[in-house]
Amino acid sequence: MSPPVGDVPVEEPSGAPRARRDGPRVLQFCHGYDGPFLDCARQYASLFAGTPYAVTTVYLTGAPSAAVERGSASDEVIFLDYSSRDVRGLKLKAIADLRRLLRGRDFRFCIAHRFKPVYVALLASTLPVIGVHHAFGDYRRLSRRLFARLFRARLSLLGVSNAVRDDMRACLPDWPAERIETLYNRLDRHAVQGALLEPGEARRALGLPETAWILGNVGRLHPDKDQATLIRAFAQALPGLPAGSLLAIMGSGRLESELNALADRLGVAGQVRFLGQVADARHYFRAFDLFVLSSDHEPFGMVLLEAMAAGVPVVGSDCGGAPEVLEGAGTCFPLGDVVALAAALTQASRREAAQVEDERRRQLQRLDALFSDAAARQRFWTLPMTAGYR
Repeated sequence: MSPPVGDVPVEEPSGAPRARRDGPRVLQFCHGYDGPFLDCARQYASLFAGTPYAVTTVYLTGAPSAAVERGSASDEVIFLDYSSRDVRGLKLKAIADLRRLLRGRDFRFCIAHRFKPVYVALLASTLPVIGVHHAFGDYRRLSRRLFARLFRARLSLLGVSNAVRDDMRACLPDWPAERIETLYNRLDRHAVQGALLEPGEARRALGLPETAWILGNVGRLHPDKDQATLIRAFAQALPGLPAGSLLAIMGSGRLESELNALADRLGVAGQVRFLGQVADARHYFRAFDLFVLSSDHEPFGMVLLEAMAAGVPVVGSDCGGAPEVLEGAGTCFPLGDVVALAAALTQASRREAAQVEDERRRQLQRLDALFSDAAARQRFWTLPMTAGYR
């Protein structure tokens, strides 16, 4: 069985469920489908388009949902329907349930997202497991390192960025490098672009003026996202920005009152709009003239891909996965450096239309080359860890 490596099959519509098939199967085991993880399931199911493998996606937590079933783009979707509380501790019932589900079926290997599904899959089966890790620190705990070493013969690991990969390699220094690799997050660019609102429509929906220069940020109002640095930099840059410029922040969280107070102290409360939690936020990205991700060690930064697909120039902090996403297609500033970020905002606001258009062209080229389903599929099937499944 040889999945395509050189010739990539035609992309399927985003979220389209595939017809159910018999034959060899891949188990995709997910912790849940909240936040970005439904699209993660879609991304990994798409790796098997055009191959002999059928994909069974199993969600450890979360109630059954027809919308999630469609969005998983899998041949079969199963909901174990545990609560987060149910899967604390040893997870013996989940292990038994998964063991029963696998019995008598031709599963060849498992892709497990995050540590708990890796743990359950290894204890419930004899399958080779590829663990996909979306955050830093998953193997810094001694107990997890010992567990990984116990199952080293069956376990390979993927990080969603080189930064996450290197964090795992540092935690497991005796593992061969080819057993801990990178497979970038990605998006269906055409599907994302098809759902975008036009700039004027997006601004009207968000209550933003149609003629202002608008700097956008999307994320939880949490210390990890470091919107405080962004607000300080915006206040510092404001005299050099176009008249009437605004900072628009989508998201909610425990720092909302603190960030509002900061904007007030800096005298920019009237120029900073807190938009709250916005459903399907990426549909509105064309409301922005510039997008900034100020996060502290973002493992990847999916929101950067969404901004790039919208054709919005991007500035990101120089840590975590952001530099890998933005290389040659955006601007990085030193994490927490207010002066450097203010200078980047001012420079971005003064670009000529031709410069902005050139950056958009480079963004799309980078998305297609590195962060598309087709690019991920080609890389996945050339990784040493998948050699036995081709």
